[in-house]
Amino acid sequence: MNLSDRALLVQLSISQWTARKYDKKATQEVAMTFNTSKDAGRYNKSLLPMNDYLDRVHKKTTHIREKFYKNTLPWGMEGTMMLPTTNYLSFMTEFRKEKHEWMTLVQDFVAEYPRLQMDAQRVLGGLYADSDYPSSLDIERKFKIDMAVFPVPNTDFRVSIASDELTRIQQDVEARVANAQAEAMKEVWTRLYDRVKHMAEKLADPKAIFRDTLVDNLKDQCSMLSRLNFMDDPDLESMRQQVEGTLASHHPDALRNDPDLRRDTAAEAKAIMDKMSVFMGA
Repeated sequence: MNLSDRALLVQLSISQWTARKYDKKATQEVAMTFNTSKDAGRYNKSLLPMNDYLDRVHKKTTHIREKFYKNTLPWGMEGTMMLPTTNYLSFMTEFRKEKHEWMTLVQDFVAEYPRLQMDAQRVLGGLYADSDYPSSLDIERKFKIDMAVFPVPNTDFRVSIASDELTRIQQDVEARVANAQAEAMKEVWTRLYDRVKHMAEKLADPKAIFRDTLVDNLKDQCSMLSRLNFMDDPDLESMRQQVEGTLASHHPDALRNDPDLRRDTAAEAKAIMDKMSVFMGA
């Protein structure tokens, strides 16, 4: 089974202006006021206090990153994740939509930037320094978003190199790909296991309060796993279907209002955890 036929590698890159700046002078004055070392703390000022425009961009960035990691699996290199081809179309369609919305929020902020800077001058008073602020022409360049897509490496190296060294490289690549594949599948199992464990623990305590997301998140995870199971692991699919057809099928209110259903569902979740532990080698 060739992993390069079943997955791609993706890198999400987002840069944005934080509108925060370390103020050395203010830090020294605070240290003097409280008679302490200047190393005891740092004064980082908000360059655009009391504005929602940049905050919306930052929240959208967090949302995009969360969806990126939710839809992908670890590859073993910082910043690089594995995207199963079965999830490619769904994920990239959603990413393009999120990217467009992010860029719209950036444009809204850029349009308001001159006014926000004037407001900051009034609010910050003596802490305001014009040099802390990029020009109106440069501010938009502080924001970039991109998704790079690469193939999973294989051992078909066509380079002029000593045969023994080429063999070593090929073996190393094979080992790294095999290890990444194993770690990625372990991650898929773990994501489902953790959701089931969370439900088991919450429902086992009759007094524990839980939100509707206890069930909703489990449903979402089951739906996602049908696209993340890039090795077509039949045991994982069987567990996913069992979780989806039992634990995720109950309405949150039914679990809250029916003590017997709550207790039985907690026991069923624990039983599923035990089954999964066997397949996970624990």
